[in-house]
Amino acid sequence: MAKIKKRSWAEPFKIKVVEPLKITTREYRENAIQEAGYNTFLLHSEDVYIDLLTDSGTNAMSDNQWAGMMLGDEAYAGSKNYYNLEEKMQQYYGYKYLVPAHQGRGAEHMISQVLIRPGMYVPGNMYFTTTRLHQELAGGTFVDVIIDEAHDPQNQHPFKGNVDLQKLEDLIKKVGADKIPYLSIAGTVNMAGGQPFSMENLKQTYDLCKKHGIRIIFDATRAVENAYFIKVREKGYEDKTIAEILKEMCSYTDGATVSAKKDLYVNIGGFLATNEYEVFEETRNIVVVYEGLHTYGGIAGRDMEAMARGIEEMVEYDQVRARIGQVEYVGENLLKHGIPIVEPVGGHAIFLDAKKFYPHIQQVDFPAQTLAAEIYIDSGVRSMERGIVSAGRNKETGDHYYPKLELVRLTFPRRVYTQAHCDVMIESIVDTFENRDKVKGLKMVYEPKYLRFFQARFERL
Repeated sequence: MAKIKKRSWAEPFKIKVVEPLKITTREYRENAIQEAGYNTFLLHSEDVYIDLLTDSGTNAMSDNQWAGMMLGDEAYAGSKNYYNLEEKMQQYYGYKYLVPAHQGRGAEHMISQVLIRPGMYVPGNMYFTTTRLHQELAGGTFVDVIIDEAHDPQNQHPFKGNVDLQKLEDLIKKVGADKIPYLSIAGTVNMAGGQPFSMENLKQTYDLCKKHGIRIIFDATRAVENAYFIKVREKGYEDKTIAEILKEMCSYTDGATVSAKKDLYVNIGGFLATNEYEVFEETRNIVVVYEGLHTYGGIAGRDMEAMARGIEEMVEYDQVRARIGQVEYVGENLLKHGIPIVEPVGGHAIFLDAKKFYPHIQQVDFPAQTLAAEIYIDSGVRSMERGIVSAGRNKETGDHYYPKLELVRLTFPRRVYTQAHCDVMIESIVDTFENRDKVKGLKMVYEPKYLRFFQARFERL
């Protein structure tokens, strides 16, 4: 039998509208990043050529979503778009109740305020910045229970987002189940490099939590990408659809927070979903205080309609395959050039290993922040730091957290850039790597109280 030749894939869409990009010189970019305090978050977007800062709200919506925007019911109460969104959430995620929010952190805030009390502990498969902050502001303490392989950038474990069941059991024995309001599980795990958990591990985690009466709250912001990795990596799921896998994942959890600005392709929006009526009642009440009435949650009716249509589009296999295929293309080419990245390549981003990229720069001198600035100077490609700056400070000692992973994240907006843009990224990173010995670190000259990576400013050493 003849061997079937592997064929190239192409984007499952065609371009209908274009947005011109500004081309700048290296000298221009040197001045721009200096004025921004060597923080890529503080750059003006018009000074960026290829923007890989985040995939949050930066995606390209479909013609069907834009058509839905014209059907926005902007009634203050009882918008028909809310009920459309509720129906699609129930159909594809499988939860009973929906509370909309302006974005994912609105949902994180609500669930934290309702479930966490001072002195409680929240285990999770690696922290995320806004999630942990909301847990801490509610009086909780985050505890990392992810498997050890997740902290090793070159480890090839296919499911580095898995929960370490022994770590979780040890925490339960130490503090007691009544001190754990819920386990927070993310799929895929952003800070680990966009790594998925397996369905088998989720089932085992669910069984352990049920045994101790602990609920599971799913950070389902990039759940579709996790479903894709289960389909292509986990035995028994190769013939399942993305929609079937998504719904099964959600069935092993009690609720979810979702930033619709990722999987759902929209530019704004999010929601909290739950199977518990009591949680629904409390969050439906608190949303009125912080977001807006429970049938709009701080977003317009037209955006809820785009979210509802985005849910249907996000589970299309070809869309997910092309999105992750673009990330894999860049990752494979960087590995060919010896560039140190987090492996296996994750779902939404390439994560450069700044410790190996700049071994001569101590972590206290912010190697990942430095690398993000240097890539921008080289090509106008904007990325972001995911290391010591993002980790913040220990609230007890005031010292920096020193995470094992010191990364630069190049995040791919969905349906936005072409393969030619990908080649520009690759060439820029390779050139930056070849000139790595000339680079020194940074010192922080301004530090905000919360989520410092957004607004901190630096100077070159």
